[in-house]
Amino acid sequence: MLGTIVNTGTIIVGSLIGTLIHRGIKEEYKGALFNAMGLAAVALGINTIANYMGKSNYPVLFIISLAIGSLIGSIINIDEKFQKLIGRYSKTNLGQGLSTGVLLYCIGTLSILGPVMSAVYGDNTYLFTNATLDLVTAMVLASTYGIGMIFAAPVLFVWQGSIYLTAQYLSSAFFSETLFTEISIIGGILIASSGLSILEIKDCKTLNMLPSLAVPIVFFILKGIIH
Repeated sequence: MLGTIVNTGTIIVGSLIGTLIHRGIKEEYKGALFNAMGLAAVALGINTIANYMGKSNYPVLFIISLAIGSLIGSIINIDEKFQKLIGRYSKTNLGQGLSTGVLLYCIGTLSILGPVMSAVYGDNTYLFTNATLDLVTAMVLASTYGIGMIFAAPVLFVWQGSIYLTAQYLSSAFFSETLFTEISIIGGILIASSGLSILEIKDCKTLNMLPSLAVPIVFFILKGIIH
């Protein structure tokens, strides 16, 4: 868990530094930061999709996953409940920032594979690398959305901690490259979707799509049981 603790700490530190920067930024410049974050999220999402789409052994799985996951998320109405919760404590668009931050921190090869490598092999290299990247990301996000971005840190801790504990009890073979590929494709789409929302091009209600990430996991579990 050392790697996850360090990763969580860098998000907290980055958020604090970014908040100090945020206070010194004039209002007219904050729009430029929003545009930069939106474009960066779209670019990162597209890059992730492009890197993993060609490696998929199940080219239709991400479509089915998005359809099923989005339907479940819309029925539960995750996005609206989250925005209302955040709205009680902030009158800014912090909810948009947090949803983007959580996706950028949690949905990525390093953030998913890192806890597995730590639990199975005791290797924290991936998590330390991810921590370095998240430090910079946290600074930029907090400079745009403010101190509230620090609440993404406990979400990352729970996310990576859950993967770490699961990996200790499940065979490392379950966390195959094939599964990572499918999750990464969907993750890339969610990150790009978040970027479109920031740019106010299209509000895709990305949080309602989060259950899509669980569909490939369920698919591989059922596939393992059947075989």
